[in-house]
Amino acid sequence: MNADTDLSALSGGWLRKAALARALVCEPDVLLLDEPTNHLDIETITWLEDFLKEFTGSIVFISHDRSFIRSMATRIVDLDRGKLVSWPGNYDAYLIAKEEALRVEEMQNAEFDRKLAQEEVWIRQGIKARRTRNEGRVRALKAMRNEHAERRSVQGNAKMQVEESLRSGKIVFEMENVNYSVAGKTLVRDFSVQVNRGDKIALVGPNGCGKTTLLKLMLGQLPPDSGKVRCGTKLEIAYFDQHRAELDPDKTVMDNLAEGKQEVMVNGRPRHVLGYLQDFLFHPKRAMTPVRALSGGERNRLLLAKLFLKPSNLLILDEPTNDLDIETLELLEELVDGYQGTVMLVSHDRQFVDNSVTDCWIFEGNGVINSYVGGYYDAHKQKADMRSFSQQSASKPQTSASAPKTEAKKAQQ
Repeated sequence: MNADTDLSALSGGWLRKAALARALVCEPDVLLLDEPTNHLDIETITWLEDFLKEFTGSIVFISHDRSFIRSMATRIVDLDRGKLVSWPGNYDAYLIAKEEALRVEEMQNAEFDRKLAQEEVWIRQGIKARRTRNEGRVRALKAMRNEHAERRSVQGNAKMQVEESLRSGKIVFEMENVNYSVAGKTLVRDFSVQVNRGDKIALVGPNGCGKTTLLKLMLGQLPPDSGKVRCGTKLEIAYFDQHRAELDPDKTVMDNLAEGKQEVMVNGRPRHVLGYLQDFLFHPKRAMTPVRALSGGERNRLLLAKLFLKPSNLLILDEPTNDLDIETLELLEELVDGYQGTVMLVSHDRQFVDNSVTDCWIFEGNGVINSYVGGYYDAHKQKADMRSFSQQSASKPQTSASAPKTEAKKAQQ
């Protein structure tokens, strides 16, 4: 990075790097990181993990990146319904312990409710019973009522469901020897591929390598410099825009979704806007809030709510996971897994990619794009195996070339 570069000219990823450099320059004992992987590409996230593991001080970080948490955390501090609980161990150990704690809590609540119901029956008994009732028992009942009133249930999960349209044709996209450059930089070089109905494909690569550009080429929004692009038939496209361009910041949540109407159509049936928004964890009061006042996660949930109202058989998700909490991420994974149409996904969330796709297109640099079967870690392993095979193949001619010399020496002897 050029030291004279104006910060306003930097991308989100470079701003994160600059902020991290500023935090580290004073050699702190404790490093506080708030969503450090947001807007970073996988290559930079991997570098960040390696860098932080060499940091000798303590690190406290907030993150919804499960792969990053799994790689970095030695203790999980869980904020649940206003209470902080510290769980020793790594992320996987936390998941197991948390599930057991919720199971025990559910059993304890059921027993508490049973006892409270018994005490309510007792307090409502006849006059004779009231004359002889124990005042300490009455005070205990009041305390139980207060405890029950203050109990906070586990927050509900978002309930997403895509409005699916009629099936598309068997071939969704076909690209043949496609090339595309911008300002002398080659983003796509001699790329040929066929996308079939039902494929779920992740586009993976550094920021600025051309992932969104390739999507636009496929959709016909950009013409290729050379080569052919063919779109399939009967395509109904739902597009998640990483820049949130489809949201009007001056309108409320409700108006952005329904444009002043009180109902929306969900799977052919009318639903009240407020009820539908509650499926995406928007409280009715929050529905009247202008979009400009929403958090990043709330904006993403609103965009997903708007997106899923549109009938589609091609779902394009361009960085959908930024600012989403883990529960919503997991539900989005289930939605993508159960979607009957075709999915094109751009994401730097390694676990989300692993849990959602059937193929990965890896942007290798200089416009080269290679296709691998499986998720991110599958592709990573295939690349490593290919490198190992290439190195072994390169070493074989040297061994075979030296053999005749040995034989020649023997012949001379």
